[in-house]
Amino acid sequence: MYAILNQNMLVKNMNDCKEFVAGDGTLLREVLHPKNDGVELKFNVAYARVKPGKSSFKHRMKTSTEVYYILNGRGMMYIDKESKEVGVGSTVYIPPNSVQYIKNLGTDDLEFVCIVNPPWTADDEAD
Repeated sequence: MYAILNQNMLVKNMNDCKEFVAGDGTLLREVLHPKNDGVELKFNVAYARVKPGKSSFKHRMKTSTEVYYILNGRGMMYIDKESKEVGVGSTVYIPPNSVQYIKNLGTDDLEFVCIVNPPWTADDEAD
């Protein structure tokens, strides 16, 4: 459930957003997306989880830039031919048209916020 206050403020609770398996295999909740929330945005925000020992599928966004902000756990981020370990507080910039995926290296869920600009669409997803 969410509330629009004073016609300007939108407040949502992540736990009220339905969790589903995204195209890249992560468990995802679309926290804020213009197609769902009736607001004009140039980006969307999602909450993602990757279970221990699992990874998202290799994929790329043709035109969208992504930013991951790690909330919990530790993982290995792969972008094109580079990789780097990430953990709580890490921010990852993913340029458009980059092949990318993230692997959970820990024993807890790897949790992160994903910001996509322009907002995610199925047509922009490749690989």
